Formats: sequence, C-alpha cells, structure tokens
Amino acid sequence: MTRRQPLPPDMFDELCPSSLLPFRFGDKWAALVIRCLEDGPRRFSELRVPLHRVTPKVLTQSLRGLERGGLVSRTVHADPKLGVEYALTQLGRSMLEPLDSACAWAAEHWDELLDARDRS
Repeated sequence: MTRRQPLPPDMFDELCPSSLLPFRFGDKWAALVIRCLEDGPRRFSELRVPLHRVTPKVLTQSLRGLERGGLVSRTVHADPKLGVEYALTQLGRSMLEPLDSACAWAAEHWDELLDARDRS
C-alpha cells in the first residue's frame, strides 16, 4: 500500500461549498467520497475521518452505489492488515473535472445560495 497523507478531519467543514450545490453527483455523499479518493485508494476507516457526519451504514451504501455505477472499485487484499480499499475507476476520475467546476460555481454563488436557502 502506498503511503499517502491522511485525509484532514475538517476536509468538509460546515462551510464547504459542496453542501450548497442544488444538484447531486449520485447520492448526497457521493461527491465528497469522490473527492476523498482523488489522490488514490483509501480504506473505509480513512474515509470516515473527513466524512465523520456520515454514519457507517450510509457511507457503505454510498460506496456500493458508486461501485455499482462504475465510479469506484473495491479491492479486498489477501493481507488482513491491508483490508479493503476503495479507489476511483477511470470513469470515476472523469468526474473530478465537472466536480471541480461545480464546487467553483457554488463558491462563486455562495451568498446567493445561502440567501435562497434562508428564504425557504
């Protein structure tokens, strides 16, 4: 397993623009999972750090949905120390550019999105 920097616990704080997107990339958490896997494979426990607001059950459902959709692969290693890793497939990687654009759009329209949410 390649050593990567740990995912920061505050990667998706309350002020993350992705929480205001008026559209979804898959389920509610799919875009955040895709972002977590951007730099390479991760174990479930690694994903739980920045996604601490997601219950393990819902995270599992999201990962399964992404896997069914061909965006994420699941690898079970023979060595129990390595366990199971999730990684973006080539199709999943193709979502990074539109996801970047969507997040930039949300950041640009942050105030308008918050105002609209407050009005409803």
